[in-house]
Amino acid sequence: QSGKKRCLELFGRDYKYSVIYNTNGEVCGHYPQQIVFLEYESTELHKDRFESTVQITKLQDLVNRSKMARCRGRFVCPVILYNGKHICRSSTLAGWGELYGRTGYNYIFSGGTDDTWGAESEPEVPEDDSVRLVNGDSQLFDKVRGLDIKLLRYLSVRYICDLMVENKKVKFGLNVTSSEKVDKAQRYADFTLLSVPYPGCEFFKDYKDRDYTAEGLVFNWNQDFVDAPLTIPACFTKNLNINWSEYQSWDLVHQTQNYLKLLLHIINSDGQYVCLRVLFEAPWGL
Repeated sequence: QSGKKRCLELFGRDYKYSVIYNTNGEVCGHYPQQIVFLEYESTELHKDRFESTVQITKLQDLVNRSKMARCRGRFVCPVILYNGKHICRSSTLAGWGELYGRTGYNYIFSGGTDDTWGAESEPEVPEDDSVRLVNGDSQLFDKVRGLDIKLLRYLSVRYICDLMVENKKVKFGLNVTSSEKVDKAQRYADFTLLSVPYPGCEFFKDYKDRDYTAEGLVFNWNQDFVDAPLTIPACFTKNLNINWSEYQSWDLVHQTQNYLKLLLHIINSDGQYVCLRVLFEAPWGL
């Protein structure tokens, strides 16, 4: 408890913030007990005045309704505030197996009264028969991913940086997670999606086995499950003086350096929020 209190004190020195309480993991069992939402940097002149930039109750409601769309309920959450812009984190999109499992679980243990989405919360996504799925999964995916998009829009997210090396995560022959860039109904088409594949935690075992020496350690891009190519809009690459066509030959040091240059360039560009979306098992704490 003293550590949490100290963290809030440190946040309070530089920022005005709101808190979403997650005491028993009821919002998300994989997030802290107090989820801090940094609103803006505080100044000495306005140190004692606080004007919230969001309706925290509305934000919490959107979080509760949208979290089903993300693997393990790890919803889109702002974690770093830089120069008035938020970098958000989340897990990847939940696949149909987890989605049906969680909705069924919630329905059973709520006594058939689960109101996760509410009658009024139809997703605000375009109705376009040409891109809608025609199978039975379509309606459920429309609803939960529509609410995820609602949260992204409420947070003014414009860019989604996807670090998965695969388009869909497969476990035991089942698609357990999926990326926004391969959403069949193109629900995330209004966002700028960047595919910047970065090795997951399994690869970092090799890093540990090499006594944490990253120089010369190159990821094997020829593995069967690796199917996500590097895809970056030209507007973000033309001024960085990096030969992106060589990304598969970079060792871990150069890959990390070049990706950080790219992400910092995006953060310093126009737009308010950036959603740095990483797979739930990525080696970073984002």
